[in-house]
Amino acid sequence: MEYLIDGYNLIFRSFYGIRELTRSDGLPTNAIHGWVKTLWYLQDRKDCDKLIVFLDRGADERSELLPEYKQNRKETPPELTQQVPFIIRLTELMGISVIAADGVEADDLIGSYSRQKAGESNPVMIVSADKDLAQCLTTPFVSQLLPAPTANPRIGWRVLKNDGVFEKFGVNPEQIAEYLALVGDNADNIPGLQGVGPKTAAKWLQEHGDLETIIQKANYIKPPRFQTLVAESGERLRTNLKLTRLDWELDVEIPSEPELDLCGLVALLEELEMSQTAQTAQKRSELM
Repeated sequence: MEYLIDGYNLIFRSFYGIRELTRSDGLPTNAIHGWVKTLWYLQDRKDCDKLIVFLDRGADERSELLPEYKQNRKETPPELTQQVPFIIRLTELMGISVIAADGVEADDLIGSYSRQKAGESNPVMIVSADKDLAQCLTTPFVSQLLPAPTANPRIGWRVLKNDGVFEKFGVNPEQIAEYLALVGDNADNIPGLQGVGPKTAAKWLQEHGDLETIIQKANYIKPPRFQTLVAESGERLRTNLKLTRLDWELDVEIPSEPELDLCGLVALLEELEMSQTAQTAQKRSELM
């Protein structure tokens, strides 16, 4: 099974999950420690045959539709920014492909790849806590591995499958983008309809099937207090859907998987004063 990693989703989790680790000259290394451990954890899962890391490089089309898109996010801490180049280099030295495209978000790359490549002979596992990616789970051959919540790590990692999306959200994978268009997405600064929560949005989609039908039948929406709001918000909801729906048409070519460069990996880990991790890397290579 191919594991498709939402890179920055896990990089930020690594950064905030481990604090106060630095090299002797003050270079932060906490995210690097967490990232390497996460990759090894994923490699050691029984069904994992291959890892591919996808990274964001902007969101050009969505930012044109909504200038406020993701503008609610704080600046990336400089302590993390310093570590990202090392994380990318270490990933490649570990023999793992890193994929990115200018102006494109990792979610769209993952969505396109999973839609085009996943099948019975090539199941994929998306690794991310991002609920947007649940719209990829339209077949039994695409699953999502949810990391343990930072606030409650005891819950552990969980697998969300095609048949579990409705239980979690009250809608099918094909309706996730429309569900998010209605309730909004605070993480991406996409405003939903005021007062419309997950239960109401799910109920409307269960009854009417899709967002356009909800807009067209606004006069029949229940509770009645939302009828005028839905009728007057049609264009905004359509714009929201363009923001929440993944791009399935990107041409995502994965280059030949780089080979593990053990000497380079150990040397860089030693340079980062991560001697224990370097020793672990050496031992892991001997077991391969």
